[in-house]
Amino acid sequence: MTIAEVRERVRAGGLLSGGSTVLAMVSGGRDSVCLLDIAVALCGSARVRALHVNYGLRAESDGDELHCRELCRLLEVEIEVVRANRQQGAVGNLHAWARAQRYEAAMALAERRDALVATGHTASDHAETILYRLAASPGRRALLGMGAREGRLVRPLLPITREDTAEYCRQRGLRWREDSSNDNERYARARVRHGLLPALEAVHPAARANVLRTAELLREETELLDALVDAELAGRASIAIDRLRELPAALARLVVIRLAEDAAGTFVPQAGERVGEILALGARGGPAELHVGGLAGARIERGELHMVAIQPRAQHDGQ
Repeated sequence: MTIAEVRERVRAGGLLSGGSTVLAMVSGGRDSVCLLDIAVALCGSARVRALHVNYGLRAESDGDELHCRELCRLLEVEIEVVRANRQQGAVGNLHAWARAQRYEAAMALAERRDALVATGHTASDHAETILYRLAASPGRRALLGMGAREGRLVRPLLPITREDTAEYCRQRGLRWREDSSNDNERYARARVRHGLLPALEAVHPAARANVLRTAELLREETELLDALVDAELAGRASIAIDRLRELPAALARLVVIRLAEDAAGTFVPQAGERVGEILALGARGGPAELHVGGLAGARIERGELHMVAIQPRAQHDGQ
């Protein structure tokens, strides 16, 4: 695609229109460089800000920061750089920690500026996310992928691919930085990108397009399913066990998942697999409790099912 075609496809998505200030999350990679340049082209530099998070985890980190500063100088965009420091010996997923750091910084800055937060996620990322979630977690939500807009967060580049962003930058004469960890197959995302997706495309050349189209259709169908759950619960935070038993199995699962996730404040897709146990406990009579997965527990009292949040277990040194 030409520069004009890429910009038009992003403009048609409507996420960078209107009078909002846009805070672009910029790493220095091809996608974020493309995002910043398109945001400036569509919104004007006065309405665009950039955020770069320097994690200090790689030898190239300071070079990435310098590159982003130079890019913003070239495009006449104000940039804010946040330095995130991970405690030595910290446990847990490194990528999850880095993601939490950059989104926390972005949302805090966006609140102060009353801005949208724009990321450089592309159609390529979208397909990889769907495949990763499908392998890692159960439920329909795994196939929905990433939404184009979630509150303040927008993903304007979802209509284009990683190859498109690279070609755009080449045509614009914009340099980008390569993150070697993106190709490190120690990480699951890299294995999806370099192993699973090419294998699917070897089965059928339209595999990526078909994955994305499936997600699009499921998002539309999800609106209908959510409306059925809304109608069933009618704003209540509980449901009678007798009524739950009357529901079609699929709707009963969705109702239980909704109650669990509302209580826990996070995803609990596995709760839907516990409907049979919940009904069995309800049939016994009397109060009962059941952990349904994640941070949610089912509580049955007087024939009514409620969900409660479960506090995460404290982490102790040496465990």
